[in-house]
Amino acid sequence: MKRTLILALAITVLYPAFATADIFTLKGGYYLPKAGGGMDSLWQIEFDQMTFKKSDMNAGILGVGYEYFLSKQLSLELSVETYSKTKAGIYRDYVGYAFDEGDFAFPFEFYDGDFDIQHRMKVRITPLQLSLKLLPMGRQGRIIPYVGGGVGLYFWNVGIRGEIVDFSDDTWVYDDPDLGAVQIYPISLSDTFEGGRVSVGYHAMGGLMVPIGNRVTISAEFRANFAKGKWKSDSAFFDFEDFDLGGYALTAGFNYWF
Repeated sequence: MKRTLILALAITVLYPAFATADIFTLKGGYYLPKAGGGMDSLWQIEFDQMTFKKSDMNAGILGVGYEYFLSKQLSLELSVETYSKTKAGIYRDYVGYAFDEGDFAFPFEFYDGDFDIQHRMKVRITPLQLSLKLLPMGRQGRIIPYVGGGVGLYFWNVGIRGEIVDFSDDTWVYDDPDLGAVQIYPISLSDTFEGGRVSVGYHAMGGLMVPIGNRVTISAEFRANFAKGKWKSDSAFFDFEDFDLGGYALTAGFNYWF
């Protein structure tokens, strides 16, 4: 619902561009987040500890764009796309037990557990991008290839909701009659959210358009986004690395030429 509202708002705000824009585009496709970073990145920590993996964060995207031709071979495009993904998982290496003192995580290697320890990770990224596009063969022909790149504002938020194992608290030890002292960790409920964030990034792209009518083309495009998000100083994620907002967008579009 929020993605639809963002697209509707973008169309409303940019409606005056109809008068001068040469192309209006509706597009949809697939986004593959890079989800990069080292051992202290939120992405990597989640993939190491939870049962979901990087490919599970891939998701469909929707977008709109307006393109204004500066010449027969050069144009400017203003576009917005929306990516949102929520994925639930359980801890790979730990199971939960409930005690009077609270819930604790025990190593899965030795224990079956009373319950699985699970939470959901949610990521939303909405880049508003300005692109300079080069059409080396011009804007007429049976196939119209193009390359380009530019800058953008990346609106983003991240949230984790559910059970979290507190590995920073190593003061708890379980006295097992067979194994001896076993290190265990407390489990807490989390509803951590970092929202309303904006970062600056850049992108590169390439694609082609194929005319199917007097004023209509269809397009296919590959776009690589590069951006990092900084956590707020009071964020629960502050000690992590900057959040990787980059990724690869594969889209198909419907283009109307004015």
